[in-house]
Amino acid sequence: MKREHYRKRLLSLKESLLQAQETGEEAEQAVELDQTRVGRLSRMDAMQAQAMSIETGRRRRQTLLQIDAALKRIETDEYGFCQECGQDIAPARLEVDPTALHCISCASAKESQETG
Repeated sequence: MKREHYRKRLLSLKESLLQAQETGEEAEQAVELDQTRVGRLSRMDAMQAQAMSIETGRRRRQTLLQIDAALKRIETDEYGFCQECGQDIAPARLEVDPTALHCISCASAKESQETG
């Protein structure tokens, strides 16, 4: 397996997320409620944009945790193996999601259990 390839991809993804996090934190700040300066609809738009920024930040932080976990698995030679069955995770799956924890069979089974 090309672990170095995946390590570089993960580090690149992490760097871009950290850069986005710097700019996104400003958008998560509290919305100003001064009615003399901003109309009601503008405040509602600002509050909606803030809520979306907060959720985007939460997802970004979650992805950063997943990237760090994947990098740790690379260091310990546990990367690329399904956490459920121990089989290799297909390289095509890792190309799509380098933080994947499960092979496609186990991921599908897990998803079926959660939705069923």
